[in-house]
Amino acid sequence: MVSPFTLEQLNDAARLVGRYVPPTPQFAWPLLSDAVGADVWVKHENHTPTGAFKVRGGLVFADRYAREHVSPRGLISATRGNHGQSLAFAGRAFGLEVTIVVPFGNSPDKNAAMRAFGATLIEHGHDFQAAREHAQHLADTQGMQMVPSFHPDLVLGVATYAREFLAGAPELDTVYVPVGLGSGICAHIAVRDLLGLRTEIVGVVAENAPATALSFDAGHAVSTDTADTFMDGVACRVPDPAAIDIILRGASRIVQVSEDLCAAAVRLMFSTTHNIAEPAGAVSLAGLLAERDLQLGRRVGVTLSGGNMDAPLLATILAGHTPRP
Repeated sequence: MVSPFTLEQLNDAARLVGRYVPPTPQFAWPLLSDAVGADVWVKHENHTPTGAFKVRGGLVFADRYAREHVSPRGLISATRGNHGQSLAFAGRAFGLEVTIVVPFGNSPDKNAAMRAFGATLIEHGHDFQAAREHAQHLADTQGMQMVPSFHPDLVLGVATYAREFLAGAPELDTVYVPVGLGSGICAHIAVRDLLGLRTEIVGVVAENAPATALSFDAGHAVSTDTADTFMDGVACRVPDPAAIDIILRGASRIVQVSEDLCAAAVRLMFSTTHNIAEPAGAVSLAGLLAERDLQLGRRVGVTLSGGNMDAPLLATILAGHTPRP
């Protein structure tokens, strides 16, 4: 597969991101490995300044945008949280105004974090897709620059963590990656190919938000009417065709996980590493648990993509319950 960026471009992105985000660790936790029956390496993107991996893509997007426009317009986007925090953080770094649209009922903690980073927050719609459509409408009518959730700059920025992981851990047989709109899995595919590794890349989605899995099976982008899952970071019902094309050409498969299995993965991550994984941050581990029999004795990577979990939600999960969407 032809990579969407070159190694030189990746090096440049790593230098840019590194000015704001130190490399995050990748650890093999013995208790987690014992529980799974494989040599499990965790990439800790919960240890970035925004608590999630997406800050890397926001920095690359905002840097290019600020350099290419003499009088840049404000940025606007939609999010369930981490993408919005990424843009707010990057907007502050490069002097850009940022407006973020979130659906009603979004995480109060994530909303507060976006405001703290300087974003103007607008609540609209019943889910992410409705918020995204409203953000596009505001961009068109108010002269702001719409930032999609999937964009080459975002993939390039996220690829800086994929390289840290794939180059920093011993060669992995399989890496499980959570899939929302697809920047993470596409970055892993591109970096895997640039480094000439044999690692298989497996995407993980929620059973209640299966659009990417349906798209993988169909061979083209397939939308769903709903994405009712408490795993808000992967609650996608309208995939990006460009992302699906990369996934089709470079991923081994897409695994669907249940709400109960994701809650169990949050608990397992906490008990074996004492790290808090937000629901989407535990999805990759849930994917590994779903395929445990396939990975026995192998070297496997999972991305803890974020740790931005509201306290009441965490309390519910740690008490042994599965939250409702």
